[in-house]
Amino acid sequence: MLDEVASWLPRRSWRAADRPLDLLLEAKRSTSVSVVLPALNEEATVGEIVSVIRRELMDPGAPLVDELVVLDSGSTDRTAQVAAAAGARVVARDAVLPRIPVAPGKGEVLWRSLLATGGDVVCFVDADLREFSADFVSGIVGPLLTEPDVHFVKAMYDRPLAGAGGGPAGQGGRVTELVARPLLNLHWPMLAGFVQPLGGEYAARRSLLERLPFPVGYGVELGLLVDALHTVGLDALAQVDVGMRLHRHQDDAALGRMAAAIYRTAQVRLSRGHLVRPRLTQFVRGEHGFEPRTGDVDSQERPPMAEIAEYAERRRVA
Repeated sequence: MLDEVASWLPRRSWRAADRPLDLLLEAKRSTSVSVVLPALNEEATVGEIVSVIRRELMDPGAPLVDELVVLDSGSTDRTAQVAAAAGARVVARDAVLPRIPVAPGKGEVLWRSLLATGGDVVCFVDADLREFSADFVSGIVGPLLTEPDVHFVKAMYDRPLAGAGGGPAGQGGRVTELVARPLLNLHWPMLAGFVQPLGGEYAARRSLLERLPFPVGYGVELGLLVDALHTVGLDALAQVDVGMRLHRHQDDAALGRMAAAIYRTAQVRLSRGHLVRPRLTQFVRGEHGFEPRTGDVDSQERPPMAEIAEYAERRRVA
């Protein structure tokens, strides 16, 4: 580990309990906080997440969270209805910035959410979490309210592979350990101190997010982290321990697609020149043996939101 990272690690790593809610409310002052849940067919979990945030962090007398938005990316189940009934404002992905054709992928939803929200601090939380704790929000928002020099905060946690008590605590992040961590250590060693670089729970100042490009697919977390490092420097990045993350795990084929997209995102950042063909072939057993399945790897990126005319106009009017 680089000396700079060894020095950064104890200074910019905290626990959620280090900043109790009353401290955060005092530090918040006029800073507005938006929470965004990107959601696709998450009716089983999104309602409880929304309910916890509203109950524990949106008290009318002293709200830590000012805006709670579920950005629905085309769900075919009751995600939108469940989220709305629990108290979230539900926004359809396709209704945001309709002049730009929608690309599939999580990063596309996060990018469009900047136009659908108004908070000075934007906090992203995946909508498939189980046994959700409000610490996932207050923990990562906290440093942005109390540390003026911090601009981007990732959650860190244990990720059991088979649920609470059902498997080794650290074996849920297979793509992190096999792909992302080696990439970061080899090419961006200043980011080697992040425990969960691909985690979907992170918060940042809008003034930073609007300046960053967003990979439209699975590479969005790695892309934002790398670009944030180059934009504001390591000391403006931080992480907070929020305990344990329980969620639905992907099968091996989906993990392969995720890994390819993350590698492609890294590749784009390493060289804007000649790149290999962004295609991935996987194999499934069929009636006549193993059959190839080839598909595109997510490689499209959205420009910094600050360059979008509609966003600039909204910010000017506001």
